Amino acid sequence: MGDSGHQAKSGSFSERLMLLLDRVEYRRVESSEDMEDIARLRYKAYKAVNLMELTDARLLDELDFDSQAYVFGIYLDERLASTVRVHHVTPDHRASTSGIIFGAEIDAFLDAGMVLIDPGRLAVDPDLLGDDLRALPYLTLRPVAMACEYFSADRCLTACRPRHAGFYKRIFQSETVVALRENLGVYNADGALLVAQVRGQRPSILDRYPIFDSEPFERRLMFADREEVPFAPLTILPTARIAQGGYGKIFSRGT
Repeated sequence: MGDSGHQAKSGSFSERLMLLLDRVEYRRVESSEDMEDIARLRYKAYKAVNLMELTDARLLDELDFDSQAYVFGIYLDERLASTVRVHHVTPDHRASTSGIIFGAEIDAFLDAGMVLIDPGRLAVDPDLLGDDLRALPYLTLRPVAMACEYFSADRCLTACRPRHAGFYKRIFQSETVVALRENLGVYNADGALLVAQVRGQRPSILDRYPIFDSEPFERRLMFADREEVPFAPLTILPTARIAQGGYGKIFSRGT
């Protein structure tokens, strides 16, 4: 297939993603009840792919409650469909999901004074089918792209199974730091570490995936300290259409 055909196919998928985004709400998970829902979804998703030895103790951990960790639930048609945990990692605050496995490599970036975004604990409901299931990883990664913008990150990390590396290279133009690390302890899988350069990449990423775009007020609702936004709504509607100059809902849905 030539370049023109590939572009048409990509554009069509990008349009479907934007249409699906109209059915999506984001929730920053902070209550114990919502955290239990997240744990159940993780269990269901990880069990479906035999990712780790499952015990209740491992589905929630201390990193879920770290001061620079942000756990999000992604709701499709008001149903919890996926989740991701986003870490804001700095030289003075190094807690992160990937750091447990790739500590030495990540410390090298932090020792150079870089600010990192590290997504982890990504889980998608395996009961979803068809286009919804195919699209959800992209919609789930949207808070990651937003965090990179909000925190002015230098790099975005990805710790994943080696067979998934191509996905992140296509989306974020990530580069391989560790191609294969075997025997990851609690995980029943080998791992790879990828790193994307954030600065300067945003225009090309948004050109291919405009759903990653957002308005500043949405990013603030997602990541600001609660002292700054004490009356933040329970769920947040995406603003990609507004940021792209299109129509859409520009408000957030309250409790």
